[in-house]
Amino acid sequence: MTPTAAVKPDFLVFSARLAGPPPPVMGMGAFLKASVSVMRDGRAHLSHPVGDLGDVKTRGAYDRLVPRMRAILGATPTVIAHDLHPDFHSTRAAQDLAAETGAVALPVQHHHAHIAAVAAEHGHVGPLLGLALDGFGLGPGGESWGGELLRVDGAVWERLGHLRRLPQPGGDVAAREPWRMGAAVLHVLDRTDEIARRFPRQRHARMLGQILERRLNSPETSSAGRLFDAACGLLNVHPVADFEGQAPMALEKMVSTPRVLDGGWSIADDGTLDTLPLMAALTEAITPAAGADLFHGTLAAALVDWATGAAARSGLTTVGLSGGCFLNRVLTGAVSHGLRTRGLSVLTHRVVSPGDPGLALGQGWIAAHHATSLT
Repeated sequence: MTPTAAVKPDFLVFSARLAGPPPPVMGMGAFLKASVSVMRDGRAHLSHPVGDLGDVKTRGAYDRLVPRMRAILGATPTVIAHDLHPDFHSTRAAQDLAAETGAVALPVQHHHAHIAAVAAEHGHVGPLLGLALDGFGLGPGGESWGGELLRVDGAVWERLGHLRRLPQPGGDVAAREPWRMGAAVLHVLDRTDEIARRFPRQRHARMLGQILERRLNSPETSSAGRLFDAACGLLNVHPVADFEGQAPMALEKMVSTPRVLDGGWSIADDGTLDTLPLMAALTEAITPAAGADLFHGTLAAALVDWATGAAARSGLTTVGLSGGCFLNRVLTGAVSHGLRTRGLSVLTHRVVSPGDPGLALGQGWIAAHHATSLT
């Protein structure tokens, strides 16, 4: 899929040819950095993200954007795709629009949409493997996902594996307080009694150990974003951040020479990628810069090993990389290089964001495949 050279309205960031001519469909985005996509006659359009839909003004901007994108579509959509999360404003907007137009409202799993977005951007036809790494996306059973190895074939997908789940003490608060995820690692390592000593400046540290022991308000997550937070917490890099993602971005900037910890991960028969040995190494006396090198190098090597094994078992030779963690250029470069040296083709984002702004494109791509299968 090659972006067109035509001048586009200022609210469009992407317009490209698709592999086939799908019926008119829409993708409604998710919650963070919400955008809208429309597809018709082999062409896709993706709006600029309007922002996070937790804000009243942003929801208003989103509600004005939807009819503008419908006007570009120039037809009544047959399928309107949205995130699985039932409480997102974008989900309700999709359902309302579907009821108004008679279209099919299609729930799409968050990480399926991420891999679909990179496939759509490249015009990839047929199945592929996908590494979808981000902070949060709802799983089909209401679980917190974010470190996923998928097989995607249009509107059909299969979860082949996930990162080892970690408790997320305090729920969403942990995304802004990386020390909490560091404490979660200590708990999983059976070192809960070290939490208060390791984080003496955090007034809830002693209580957090008890919360983890009792499994109170500590939902499990396979999120790669929370794994990055755990590394930052253990290395004392922005243990309390001003915004989500601040600590991992700072950790990336510290990387100079990534290195791989021998035995830093394992892969279970059920596809679970366990990086606990790496995280244990970060609890030792190590500088933040050395920890950044070790974390990035080992995680990248583990992801390459994980995807390569799935490729050998499935016979697939193309791997798509998507999700907000692939805004990290160190990780993206190392994983891409490692997979290519193993003889695999790698799809990375070039025009569309790997983060949530690109989700609507993936949703639209899935909606197009779904609509085509109905005809």
